Amino acid sequence: MNKPIQHLKQSIAEGKHWYLALLEAIGLCTVPEEDFNGRHYKYLIAGEAFDWLLLAERLSLEIDGLVPEEERIALLFGKPPIEISPKQFKELIGNAKYRAFLNYFYGITVEQVLQLAVEMEIDKEEHARVRRYDSRDKAFQRIYASTEIDLLERFQRQKNYPRSDTITLRELDEFTYWLFKYRFDNSDSSRVASDTRKALKLLEDWQMLPHNPG
Repeated sequence: MNKPIQHLKQSIAEGKHWYLALLEAIGLCTVPEEDFNGRHYKYLIAGEAFDWLLLAERLSLEIDGLVPEEERIALLFGKPPIEISPKQFKELIGNAKYRAFLNYFYGITVEQVLQLAVEMEIDKEEHARVRRYDSRDKAFQRIYASTEIDLLERFQRQKNYPRSDTITLRELDEFTYWLFKYRFDNSDSSRVASDTRKALKLLEDWQMLPHNPG
């Protein structure tokens, strides 16, 4: 990580906006995961999906005190200090990372929102005043034609992970990405497109669509 960190600090010292310098540093990073200050950072999920905000968080620790703290914190919640085009974002982080970033956005972020959108549909259909305890189970049946427990067991067997009903946040990301690929393999293309639009519409309604996905 020495080269990206050095580039980040030097670029800021030379007057470049810290967010642009950060994206350039992300483009220079070659490690898929690392341990730092007692925490494990895994930036690449399943070797394909790039969690750029996690890497941004890690790199931003190196410039703590050099940039406005409120801007740094806002970025970690997906709100960059300046707006740039998808093309510029892609150029700054590089083609390979941009493709992996899209994998993360559609394969993890959108997939999680799809699950929630279907849960909300079920609650509305059943006129539930509060979310029912079985809404998630029904949502999994509707999206994946199987239960969450069954799919989690298949995922753990396929990955040779120990059987457990509880998983870490990083494992949840990997499981979600596995579900995304499972849905693509087991649904027709029109259904996949419809489900994706549904999730994107909910993100748009929440004003949570990032500026960068292409």
